[in-house]
Amino acid sequence: MLVRVILVDVNPKMVAAWKATFEENPEVDVLAGSMLDQQVSAWVSPTNRKGSMDGGLDAVIKKHFGPKIEQAVQKEIAKTYGGTMPVGHATCVETGAQVPRFLISTPTMGASSEDISDTLNVALACAAAFQAVHMQNALLPGSIRAVALPGLGANTGKVPVEICADLMWTAYNLFREREFTDFPSLRKALEEELGDLGPSTGKAQSPKKAAAAPAKPAAAKADFDDHDDDEDEDEDDEEKDDEDFDDTE
Repeated sequence: MLVRVILVDVNPKMVAAWKATFEENPEVDVLAGSMLDQQVSAWVSPTNRKGSMDGGLDAVIKKHFGPKIEQAVQKEIAKTYGGTMPVGHATCVETGAQVPRFLISTPTMGASSEDISDTLNVALACAAAFQAVHMQNALLPGSIRAVALPGLGANTGKVPVEICADLMWTAYNLFREREFTDFPSLRKALEEELGDLGPSTGKAQSPKKAAAAPAKPAAAKADFDDHDDDEDEDEDDEEKDDEDFDDTE
C-alpha cells in the first residue's frame, strides 16, 4: 500500500530538524504550516490518554470538526482501552468529512505537561500513528493514501527538535519496511531498534539513545508513496490563532 507522508509544523526549528534528518528521504514532504491546510486522508494529533480534546492541536481540530470528533475519539478509547489509551497505541476514527476522512490520535506522555525528553515516547507515539494507518488500510484497503503528522513531544514534552526528528525517522522506517498485526508487536520491533523502552508511560533506560539514529537504509521499500497524491493532557500549545498554531508537543 502506497502512503504519502507529510511532516508539517509551524515551528521553524522543528521543520529544519526534519529536513536535516529526512534529507535522504525525498519521498517525505516536510512543510512549514498548519495541519488544517493539509489535504490528506488522515491527520495525526497528539492527544491525552483520555482523548479530551481541550488544548493545543487537539482543541484546534475539535473546533474545526465540532464536539462530535472528541466524542468519537473517546468512544473508541473506551471501547478499545477501557477509557485510558497507553503510550505506544493510537486510535483512528472517521471525521465525518471528506478531507481528512480520518483523525489518528496518539499520546506521547502519561501525565499532563510531562517532561519526556529522557524517554523514547516520541518513537512509540509516532510508530503507533503509522501502525494505525496500516491497520485502517488492512480494514479498508486504500482508505488512507496520505497522512500528515506534526512534531511530537517537542514542545510540552521538552524533547529537543533534533531528537524528536531522529525518533520520528526511526518510526517512519518501521512504517515503510514492516507491517505489524498489533501494537505490542510494533513495540517489540521498536525495542529491537532502540533498546528497552521501559514502561508504556515511563522513562527509558537509555535516555536520548536515538540522538545517534541507526544508519539509514540506502533504498526505500514499498510502504510509502514517493509522490502520491487518566485525565492527563498531552497536547500542543497554540502560539498564534486557530489557523496558525504550534503542532509540536
